[in-house]
Amino acid sequence: MGFFDRNRENVTKMGYDDSRLPPGQYLTERFPVLHVGDVPTYAPGEWDLKIFGEVHSPFTLSFEELTALPAVTLTTDIHCVTKWSKFDTTWEGVSFDDILADAGISAPTGYLLAESHDDYTTNVPVADLVGGRALVATRYEGQPIHPDHGGPARLFVPHLYFWKSAKWVKGLRFTQTDTAGFWELRGYHMHGDPWREQRFTGD
Repeated sequence: MGFFDRNRENVTKMGYDDSRLPPGQYLTERFPVLHVGDVPTYAPGEWDLKIFGEVHSPFTLSFEELTALPAVTLTTDIHCVTKWSKFDTTWEGVSFDDILADAGISAPTGYLLAESHDDYTTNVPVADLVGGRALVATRYEGQPIHPDHGGPARLFVPHLYFWKSAKWVKGLRFTQTDTAGFWELRGYHMHGDPWREQRFTGD
């Protein structure tokens, strides 16, 4: 029996429903740190979030303005394209829906490119962000998100592979077309559904 089979067997022994583990994934209690480039640091008041692109009236939220909006808490599983999964993680932030509602707008296009530190980008269809499916998260397990894991704020789209949950998110740019981001340009899948093992182009 190989590693993945043993791990899935242990998932059941631990009392979990192994249907929570997508194909090709293994369960871990760790939270591996993976990212491109250095970990940024932000002085108080330095971070903000820009909503722009194909928007009639672009706008910017400071960290204080973001965290003054209604908070949502999600406890959910997360799945990394490098094949680890972590169950029952708890995140707090502001839903994508509430960010748009605060600006008095609806999503103007069907696609979005999340922009982050060091020009990192990743594409996400708007359909994967609305309806309470995504947050701009500022807290993890009751504490501010550690910079290693994307603090002060990261996009959180838990039903897609975790590279779509861009760390240190600083911009949400609406686009007319589904525009490839950093990893997508390097062969990663344009959508990234763990349940369909959409890791790479052609999967």
